Amino acid sequence: MRNPAGLKMSTPSDREILMTRDFNAPRNLVFDCWTRPELVKRWLLGPAGWSMPVCQIDLRVGGAYRFVWRHVLNGYEMAMGGLYHEITRPSRLVATESFDEKWYTGDALGTMVFTERNGTTTLAQTILYESREARDMVLASEMEKGVTANFDRLAHLLESGALASDA
Repeated sequence: MRNPAGLKMSTPSDREILMTRDFNAPRNLVFDCWTRPELVKRWLLGPAGWSMPVCQIDLRVGGAYRFVWRHVLNGYEMAMGGLYHEITRPSRLVATESFDEKWYTGDALGTMVFTERNGTTTLAQTILYESREARDMVLASEMEKGVTANFDRLAHLLESGALASDA
């Protein structure tokens, strides 16, 4: 699978989804955008029409994170959280993923690898699900649309120069 906006998706195993995207920014800044609540709230919003009123990150091994999204028109909320298992700044994050309202079976384990070359950071995000059925439920959802919107928003934020004073 390939998205014209730059998101590449594949299924390296019967339980995994791999998403990759290049960002025109150093990896320490891309890493910060994943780990600093004030930055996460600016881009991890899914498709248009959502806000993130809750973004809590305790960035340490064993620390928790929690995200709550709210639809701006109808007030519907969707929430998820997890625990950090590995943090190697600025190259790797490993954390569990669990939605409050389960829309796929079980939980997932996400691994993000940030690789920089000549000022461009490639993010490789692998999500391991408990079963092939859970992975296939996610693939059948609008997840790709939401990830594309998030990554496009992140790319714009990184390239806008708006983070220069935040770094």
